[in-house]
Amino acid sequence: MFTKKVRLKTVDEVREFVKAADKCSFHVDIQNGATLIDAKSIMGVMSLDLTQELTVVYEEADSELEQVLGKFG
Repeated sequence: MFTKKVRLKTVDEVREFVKAADKCSFHVDIQNGATLIDAKSIMGVMSLDLTQELTVVYEEADSELEQVLGKFG
């Protein structure tokens, strides 16, 4: 299990993040406090408080996903 803190500030950043998560063959979640959302769901991610730092939880190391996450870290 891997975790990474991110901040998604714009709709375009959310789209880029969800697109990267969707390419993963494993489960990717994004968390804000006690709320855990499937990171492959753009509506779910948009429902989070994007003014807060979010935690991405993913099952496998993936260089493409981690490169995108690094943009928002």
